[in-house]
Parts: sequence; C-alpha cells; structure tokens
Amino acid sequence: MRSILGELQSAVRTAAAGPTGSGRRGVRTGLRPAGQIIVTRVRPPAARIARATVLFADLRGYTGLAERLAAVRVVPLLDEFFRILADATETYGGDVFHMAGDGMMAGFGVDEEGGDGARAALAAGHAMLQGFAPVAARWRSELSIDAGVGVGLHLGEVAVGMLGPPRQKTTTLVGDTVNVAARLCSRARAGEVLFSCTVATALNNSAASPGIDVGATPFLQLPQFELRGRSRPIDIWCVPAAQRLAL
Repeated sequence: MRSILGELQSAVRTAAAGPTGSGRRGVRTGLRPAGQIIVTRVRPPAARIARATVLFADLRGYTGLAERLAAVRVVPLLDEFFRILADATETYGGDVFHMAGDGMMAGFGVDEEGGDGARAALAAGHAMLQGFAPVAARWRSELSIDAGVGVGLHLGEVAVGMLGPPRQKTTTLVGDTVNVAARLCSRARAGEVLFSCTVATALNNSAASPGIDVGATPFLQLPQFELRGRSRPIDIWCVPAAQRLAL
C-alpha cells in the first residue's frame, strides 16, 4: 500500500513540474499556460432622435373586470384585447414598444425619414375602436362587463433607445411626446381617440397615403385643456365617442 501511494505522489510531483526535457522520461500533462484574457465591455447603441407619432391605448373597465373575475379568466380576455391592438398597429405600419397591465404604447413613423406617422396612427387608432366594439358587446352579453378602449396620439420628437435591466433591455420611446400621448389616452373616453394639435396639423398638411383612409372619419375639436404636468394648455381633437356627439 505504501509503495502504491509513493508512486502516485511521485507522478503528481512530476506532472506539477511540467513537460520533461528531451531524452528524459516523465509525465506530460498536455496543459499550456493560458494566454492573456481580454474583457471588452459592450456598450448599448446610443439613442437616436426621430420625429414620430406615439399612440397609447388603454382598456376602460379593466379595474372592475379584474375585481369580478378570477385572474386566470382575465388572462385570455387581455390576450384578446392586446391582439386587436397589435393587429391594428401592424396593419398600418406601426411598431409596438410596450405592453403592460391593460395598456399599450406604439410608434408610427419611427423608422421613416421625412415622415411623421400621423395619418397611419390615426387610422390604427380608429381600427382599434372598430375592432374592439364587437368584443366589448360580447363581454357585456356573456360576462356582464362594460369595457371599452381609449386612445391618445401625439406627434413630435422622441428618443429611440434601449432601456431595461441588464440582459433584458428592449427598444422603447422616451420624451415629452410620449408623456403627452399617455396623458391624452388617460383623458379619452371609451370608444374615442384624442389627438393633439401637432397630429391635426400633420393630417391637414399631408396627402392621403395608399391603404390609409381616414377621410370619412368624423373629427371633433374640443376646448383647450391643461394636461397634468404640462405648463401650457393644448388644442385637442377627437374621433368622438357617441356620448360626445350627443352633447
């Protein structure tokens, strides 16, 4: 036993000494000294500036829906809702940048040079209202739940950049344009699109785009009002809900 242990210890000492020289017997480990390891930090691409129309859409009646139904029953309803919004966004060439809770943010004209996406965004918003209307009627009939969708649009400068936790960063839009669109969405009634004066001006100045027709859509200019967090009131228009037209 001692002899075997001695041989093992001798072999270990020989291996630790490295490869043997020419003409000498020994054990070669096959290991080579490691080369220099260079670690390079990968920086995320810098944000770029774009002129685009930002769209926010929000499910009205979600709080009551979530209170009345088990969470597992809410999931397919939200999936149906978001599918309608995403389909409308894709149909009119927009990009979905964020979905959370009961709302969605999309951008139109983000990758267009010289474009602004206003006409496409309004057409998408109108398509969301039309697409969700029969779904809302079915939910009302089958689940006794009143739901609707409100949409807000604003056109302006946005920063397009990567945000989020490490290894989970996603492309998103940042800036005052995003904030105003979100505020307009929060003020929109169920079944209507609110849009700012910048969108209205772009619609007035732009020619109709192929496949995008909003000419027959009724618009209603609303009185100026202040949006929370803004220093000045803004002019707004809407694709009105039935309640607006009844006033």
